[in-house]
Amino acid sequence: MKKTDPQIFKAYDIRGTYPDQINQEVSYKIGEAFVQYLKPKNVAVGRDMRLSSDELWESLTRGITESGSNVIDLGLCSTDGLYFAVGKFGFDSGIMITASHNPPEYNGMKMCAKEAVPLSGEKGLDKIKELVLKDDFPKDNKEKGKVIKKDITQDYTRHVLSFIDPQKINPFKIVIDTGNGIGGKIVPDVFSHLPCKVIPMYFELDGSFPNHLPSPIEPENIKPLQEKVLEEKADLGAAFDGDADRMFLVDEKAKRIGGDMVTALVAKNLLKKEKGATILYNLICSKTVPRIVKDGGGIPVRTRVGHALIKPLMKKHNAVFGGEHSGHFYFRKNWFADSGLIALLICLELISEEEKPLSLLIDSIDRYYRSGEINFRVEDIPGKLKEIEKHFSDAKIDHLDGLTVEYQDWWFNLRPSNTEPLLRLNLEAETQKLLEEKKKALTQLIQE
Repeated sequence: MKKTDPQIFKAYDIRGTYPDQINQEVSYKIGEAFVQYLKPKNVAVGRDMRLSSDELWESLTRGITESGSNVIDLGLCSTDGLYFAVGKFGFDSGIMITASHNPPEYNGMKMCAKEAVPLSGEKGLDKIKELVLKDDFPKDNKEKGKVIKKDITQDYTRHVLSFIDPQKINPFKIVIDTGNGIGGKIVPDVFSHLPCKVIPMYFELDGSFPNHLPSPIEPENIKPLQEKVLEEKADLGAAFDGDADRMFLVDEKAKRIGGDMVTALVAKNLLKKEKGATILYNLICSKTVPRIVKDGGGIPVRTRVGHALIKPLMKKHNAVFGGEHSGHFYFRKNWFADSGLIALLICLELISEEEKPLSLLIDSIDRYYRSGEINFRVEDIPGKLKEIEKHFSDAKIDHLDGLTVEYQDWWFNLRPSNTEPLLRLNLEAETQKLLEEKKKALTQLIQE
């Protein structure tokens, strides 16, 4: 019997290539280990449309039921749909079979406990890894669990629409690209309740991703959306990743809107509804975000990058919302879990109320210029960070996540990748000229 590759256990989920790293044998063991660790009565299991998802579902389900727990079969759903089901119906746990935005040969699993609390490296996933690698599962004659089918479509649709007043939404013409991912299943149900004219792109569920990878954070993957927005003279465009938990916007001029600007828009709308609310944002986000939160009477809280860090902090601060530059948006009324679709609806409501095109709405709040994330391969990461810090010793410096250096009219963050020998640079300045100048100087310093 082939040993399980430990590399499939990542910081926040399980992910690998099919069938060499993740296959029926491995997913069966994961089902056994999950039950042995959490001892749940019911495990809600959803899956995306990847070519291997049905096969992995079948073996994972056997592992769970033969270990004595029931499987609540949600069928094809989005990752935020799984979190919703676990929270709303009080299931003890959930597993989503997906590899999110990865290429077609990948698959994996995202896991959560009761109330959609994510299992991550230090919070349970390492224990499941240990059990899978040990591969010593008791074969006592437990009563087998059952598989119970549950369709969450209507409940989920009602839930996401509850974040807005559908009557307020203008009849926008909106291009939506779901990249042949699971968004193609959920978007039509939700938009059937809104007056918008949706121009669908790649709504057919196809795990071979024939058009482009379902990873809208990569600029090349949203080019077709940008072209279509211009061609259709649409009011805006939206793109979802493969499991539809992340969302990116494009304005009516086809300009891509960063996740931090979406965070600012959502914050602006939510603060109208809940005065004085706390809102979290990760430190890669533009300075626009905390300013908009303060202007709206809210309390901004700056955090490190990563959902496993943000969700517990949101609970601690009872934050109404949290946003990341990477297109993850978390909501208190969504069990602190992320949902790109809820973020899109809240933005549509704000654009309707402000009666401005999206480009003007962004121009009215955003006064900075940004580099986007630039990656550098660096052998001695701690040494390089010390050297850069010393160079900018006259600045305001903090170490919340890597190194942040701040001056009056520009700032940057340099942080190590979790998985590769890379330093990730994000830089923001008050003018394009200053941005280019500092980017050039920093690039030289990092590459020296």
